[in-house]
Amino acid sequence: MPTDKSQWTDTLIHLFALASRLEGEGQYNLAKLTRAAADSLCRRETHPLDIPSDTGKLTAEVQQAIEALSHLNVTADLLSAMKRGADFLSQGKLSPITATPHPYVCRGCGHVTLSSPVEPCPTCGAFAETFQKFMPNYWFDALQPEAARERLRQTPLVVEKLIAGLSDDAMNQVPSDGGWAIRNTLSHLRDAQGVLDFRVDLFLKEAHPILESKAVFAWAKNESERPPSPRDIFETYRASRAETLRKLETFAPADWERLGEHEEFGTVTLRQQVSYFAAHEGTHLAQIRALVS
Repeated sequence: MPTDKSQWTDTLIHLFALASRLEGEGQYNLAKLTRAAADSLCRRETHPLDIPSDTGKLTAEVQQAIEALSHLNVTADLLSAMKRGADFLSQGKLSPITATPHPYVCRGCGHVTLSSPVEPCPTCGAFAETFQKFMPNYWFDALQPEAARERLRQTPLVVEKLIAGLSDDAMNQVPSDGGWAIRNTLSHLRDAQGVLDFRVDLFLKEAHPILESKAVFAWAKNESERPPSPRDIFETYRASRAETLRKLETFAPADWERLGEHEEFGTVTLRQQVSYFAAHEGTHLAQIRALVS
């Protein structure tokens, strides 16, 4: 954070206010740059922060945030939902959509509601259709089918290049910070791919299938079914991916909009699910690259 915190805060608030006004004047391209500047400022300051991943400590961090927000006139409904999510986190579980629904924020005044708005904003009168819906992550900005398939094709090729020439010992080496070894990342990619393949089958066989939440991250260090080597893990991942791609080729364009009900995210399309897994993998490539270099 800059030495003058008030200047930083004032600049950030001004950027958001300016973006709203620019949008109101139809200056959308200038507004997007202003919002990007605000987002960049926040991410630059948060990137160095060491938020713990330990369940107990992470739960405490959320509770600290809830306490701070309670003094900033944040709606009680949002705080209650955060508390429910923290309760699931403390138990090592993923919070379901029923406990932590999607929030909608009025783009005009910031009023928050946890149900799809149908009436004008009670604070500023903005139409319900103008509220911004906050989804769990950007991966729900679904890719077009061919783009999603291409990304699924490319990732195993990128991983193969990254681990080329590495010994099993190198891939089993746990980094000094205690994080994942390359082996763990490969296991995670394999496990997530298995979930994707299973869900593609469900969309093939069922109308509006129920998609159970899977704590795939928690499986990455589970060595109870330890394969012989990291390369065997990778080969399992690659073979499963090829089979999934074969299945996806059989879907007609309209099939990609089939609906399913996800315990954690609510109603989702097949296209959103495929995009989710395709984009998710990219976040782990940097992990492998950092350990290779």
